[in-house]
Amino acid sequence: METKLTYSKILKFWLPLLATWLMMSAENPFLTALIARMPAPAYNLAAYGVAFSIALIVESPVIMMLSASVALVEDKISFLKLKKFVYTVNVILVLLMVLIIVDPIYEFIFIKLIRLPIRVAHLTHIAVALLIPWAPSIGYRRFYQGVLIKHNKTRLVAYGTIIRLSAMLLAAFSLYNFTEFHGVIIGAASLSIGVITEAVTTRLMSLKIVKTIISSDGGKAISYDEIWKFYYPLVLTSFISLGIHPIVTFFLGQSRMALESLAILPVLNSLVFIFRAFGLSFQEVGVALLKNKDDFNSLKNFAAYIAVGVVTGLGLISFTPLSDIWLMKVSGLSVELADFAKLPLMLYTIFPATTVLINFQRALLVSKRNTKPITYATIIEVIGIIGVLTLGIKFLNLVGVIAAVLAYTFGRFMANAYLIIPFSRTRIKYFK
Repeated sequence: METKLTYSKILKFWLPLLATWLMMSAENPFLTALIARMPAPAYNLAAYGVAFSIALIVESPVIMMLSASVALVEDKISFLKLKKFVYTVNVILVLLMVLIIVDPIYEFIFIKLIRLPIRVAHLTHIAVALLIPWAPSIGYRRFYQGVLIKHNKTRLVAYGTIIRLSAMLLAAFSLYNFTEFHGVIIGAASLSIGVITEAVTTRLMSLKIVKTIISSDGGKAISYDEIWKFYYPLVLTSFISLGIHPIVTFFLGQSRMALESLAILPVLNSLVFIFRAFGLSFQEVGVALLKNKDDFNSLKNFAAYIAVGVVTGLGLISFTPLSDIWLMKVSGLSVELADFAKLPLMLYTIFPATTVLINFQRALLVSKRNTKPITYATIIEVIGIIGVLTLGIKFLNLVGVIAAVLAYTFGRFMANAYLIIPFSRTRIKYFK
């Protein structure tokens, strides 16, 4: 007999995943605050934002591996097939990162195409090289995190993230105090050390579960073609959604107040990401727990409470003197940059609620293996972002960061709206 999915059960399952995302969300605010307190903060913050956006887009093919692992790993055969799939993708990503830092290619992308200032481009080049381990480490650990979540071991996922943050903090403090490296180099190196440590830790924590899976009977056969048909829409979704960050960087580089915009956008994104983490962590909860109509209703209501909470929480910072405390005391921005950041921060306030909605929409679709609409929604979102950026920067001459925040928000609204129909059809089909 199935037991009712209560709010307390959802909360118990979700909290370790939320803690994981919140701890990850603390990385960038900490590192950007550290960089802001070092020499040449504007150049180093800008370089860090660009390098991190490149790492994100290269990471995109494996970012959905957690959902894939939760949805697909059922037995020995599916585990081994998906593991080989992950390893193959990881090798490709390493080769891609190496290719990006080859001088002629790098100069074309970052100097000729994006048109970064030479000093920012040089710092970015070094940081991208240091971030080569980022994507494969994330692919590796997200695969094994999915296995842990599938077996209701969400606490172990949180423990792995604690170890990751500890390693990152130790590396950052050590490099800050005992070297003369630029801020962006310290930031990139610390990120890589953290994710490598977490990947190794997650693998060790999953040893017992993996041994049980491997020792079981083969199970139902699943082909690489089936894995690919399920996963490629998710890959495209991640690639498109994360790939928009370099495009935004390109527009900001040609906008009014370009250097200031490039400097504060990673600071704003770091703060907003803390509140987005509540929604981002909820997708795997839906994939794992969504079994029947009652489960759907419980998860829907829970998501609504989260959406109200994150908008309220961010609003208390954006529209009050707490913004000064965050921007200057915590993030280390100068008075001029902090004042410059206040309006775009206010405009960003609603964005975390759209993250909650889209991840609940995706959770239902992924759990029922209907992943194509997710890709179409992301394409629509990117079109909306580029459209607003083009209008705002090329024709209305808006300050770059304001145009970027408006673009991100409008694009996400379009994606949410598109998913209403496939989401409703899937709900009706399975949970009449």
